[in-house]
Amino acid sequence: MILLSANNIARYFGSEVLFENIQLEIQDTSRLALVGRNGAGKSTLLKIICGKEMADKGEITQKRGISIGYLAQNTGLESEEVVYQEMLKAFAHLQEMEQRMRYLEGEIASGAENMESILSEYDRLQHDFKEQNGYGYESETRSVLHGFQFDESFYDRKISELSGGQRTRLALAKLLLQKPEVLILDEPTNHLDIETLSWLEGYLQNYRGALLIVSHDRYFLDKVATETLELSRRKLRKFTGNYSKYLELKEELLQSELKEYEKQQSEIAKLEDFVARNLVRASTTKRAQSRRKQLEKMERMEKPLGDEKSVHFGFQIEKPSGNVVLQLENGAVGYDGEILSEPIDLDIRRTEAIALVGPNGIGKSTLLKSIVDKLPLIKGEIRLGAGVSIGYYDQEQANLTSNKTVLRELWDEHATTPEKDIRNVLGGFLFSGEDVEKTIPLLSGGEKARVALAKLSMNHENFLVLDEPTNHLDIDNKEVLENALIDYAGTLLFVSHDRYFINRIATKIIELSEKGTKVYLGDYDYYLEKKEEEEAILALEQMENGEMPQVEGNQSIAKQNYQQSKESQRQLRALTRKIEQIEQEMSEKEDSLSKIQEELEQASYENNLEKLTKSDKNMKETQEKLDELMEEWASLSLELEELE
Repeated sequence: MILLSANNIARYFGSEVLFENIQLEIQDTSRLALVGRNGAGKSTLLKIICGKEMADKGEITQKRGISIGYLAQNTGLESEEVVYQEMLKAFAHLQEMEQRMRYLEGEIASGAENMESILSEYDRLQHDFKEQNGYGYESETRSVLHGFQFDESFYDRKISELSGGQRTRLALAKLLLQKPEVLILDEPTNHLDIETLSWLEGYLQNYRGALLIVSHDRYFLDKVATETLELSRRKLRKFTGNYSKYLELKEELLQSELKEYEKQQSEIAKLEDFVARNLVRASTTKRAQSRRKQLEKMERMEKPLGDEKSVHFGFQIEKPSGNVVLQLENGAVGYDGEILSEPIDLDIRRTEAIALVGPNGIGKSTLLKSIVDKLPLIKGEIRLGAGVSIGYYDQEQANLTSNKTVLRELWDEHATTPEKDIRNVLGGFLFSGEDVEKTIPLLSGGEKARVALAKLSMNHENFLVLDEPTNHLDIDNKEVLENALIDYAGTLLFVSHDRYFINRIATKIIELSEKGTKVYLGDYDYYLEKKEEEEAILALEQMENGEMPQVEGNQSIAKQNYQQSKESQRQLRALTRKIEQIEQEMSEKEDSLSKIQEELEQASYENNLEKLTKSDKNMKETQEKLDELMEEWASLSLELEELE
C-alpha cells in the first residue's frame, strides 16, 4: 500500500536549482536509503516529504490519517521531564485507555445501570489495549532505553541536564517508541557507538512501518535498506538493493548508458556523413533529405556523466620511522583522577593500521590526546620509537585557526611553499577560486574536515593519529580518504564508528574497555567473529553452571539463544497454566449446565414460568461462556503445540 508519494517536487534558491522533477513513492514496507553528496539537498528533500518545508513546485500526497516521524540531524530532545517519564509519553494513548478501563471496572463492580453498554466498551478497550502492547509498553520502553545505553541510573535524571549527544539519542529513542507509519531519519547514526549501532540495525530491520533514511554509514545502510535513492545533479534515481548493490547497479547502468550513447553517436556520424556527401548530388538528393529528416527527429542522448567531482589526495612520508613506533605498559586514562580504562597496553609497529574501538565515554579520544601530548595519562608513560613524527586529526577540529582564510590556514604553516602549490593542494580537496578566501568560521562541517585533512596531507608525518576522520565527509569522499590511507606508507592509529571504514583500513583492532585493552589481529568482521566466539563460550560456561549469561555486546548468539530458550520456557509455563485454568473453568461450567438441566426436569418447574425463564436464561449464559472458553482453549492449545 502506498503511504506517501512525491510528485514533480522541485526546490530553487533564486535562479539556482537544488533539485527538480522528483518522483518518489513510499510503500508500507519500504526500506529506503537516500544517498548523495553533501549539499545535494537530501535534508531539504526529507523536510519537504515530512511537511516541515514547502516545495517550490509539485505536491506531496499521503494516506489519510498517516503518522510520520522525523528526526533531523543532531536534534536533541528538549524537555524538563526526567528520562523515563518522558519516554512514557510516547504511550499517552495507552495510558488514557488504561485509565478508562480502570474507571469502567469500577462501574462494573458498582453494578451500574447501563451494564450492557459498559461491558461492550470495556471489551473493545481491552482488545485494543492488548493489540497495541498495552501490557508490555513499559518493558518495551526499558528495552529501547537499554539499547541506547541508558540504564536505570538515567531513569530519574532530568533530560535538560544531559549532554547534547545523550539528548540526541533520547530523541531517536522516543521516536522509535512512538512507532510512526513512516519513519524518516536524517543521519541517525551520529553520536552512536558501534554497540548501539548494531542494536539500532536490528531494531530497524524488524520495524513494522516504512523507513526513509539518510546516512553516510555504509555498513548501516547495507544492513537496513532494501532500496537506494540517489540524489545527484538535481535528479533522483532509484536502485533496488542496499548500498553495496546500488554501487554495482550504478556502475552497470553507467556502462550500459555509455554504450547506448556511443552507439547513437556512431549512427549520427554516419547519417551526417551521408547527408554531407549526397545532398548536392541529383541522384541521391532525396535519400540525403530523408536522412536529414531522420537526424532532425532523432531524440539525442546526453553523454552519461560519471561520478561527481571528488577530493583527490594522498599522504606521503618524509622518512620512515623505526620498527617500534609506540609502546605503553599498564597505562590508564581518565579525567580529574577518575580512571576510565586500565590497564592499557600498546605495542604499535611500523606500517600497522590499528582501529581503536569501544563504547562512547570509555576514553578512546582521551587516549589519542594523551598519545599526541595534549592530555596527560593518569598512569603510565608513552614511549615513541626512533624517528617517529606524529600527525593528528582532531574530530573537534580545534587545530583550525578561526579567523584565517582557507588559503592562509595552510600557507602560514608552509610559508616557503609557492602559493600555486598551496592552491593545487586545496584544489585536490575541492577548494578552488574564491573558495580559498572563505574564512574558517564560515565553513560547513564537511569543509572544515577537508581543510584539516589538507593540512595533514602537507606535513608528511610517518605516524597518523586520527580521531573520527570520516565525520562530516560524504560517502564518496570517505572512499577517497580510505584509498589514500590504504596507500599510506606510514603507521595508522585511528578511532572511528564507521565499520565499513574500519574494515577497509584496519589490520588490527584494539578494544578499549573498563578492563583496559584487548588486541584482535584482523579487520572489523574478524573482530566481530572473535567476540561472538568468546561470548558464546562464556555464555555456555555460565549456562552449564546454572547462571544467566552476562556478556557484553548485542551480537552474542549464545546469549540470544539462551534468552530465547528462557523466554520459550516462560511462555510454555504460562500457556500450560492458562490452559489448566480454562479446563478447570470449563469443567465448572459443564457441572453448572448439568445442575440447571436437572432443575428444569424437576416437577416443581413445570408450571413456574418465572423459574423456567430464569433457569433458561442462566443456561444460555453458561453455554455461551462455555463456548467462549472452548474457543480460547483451542487457540491456546495450538500455540502450545507450536512452542513444543
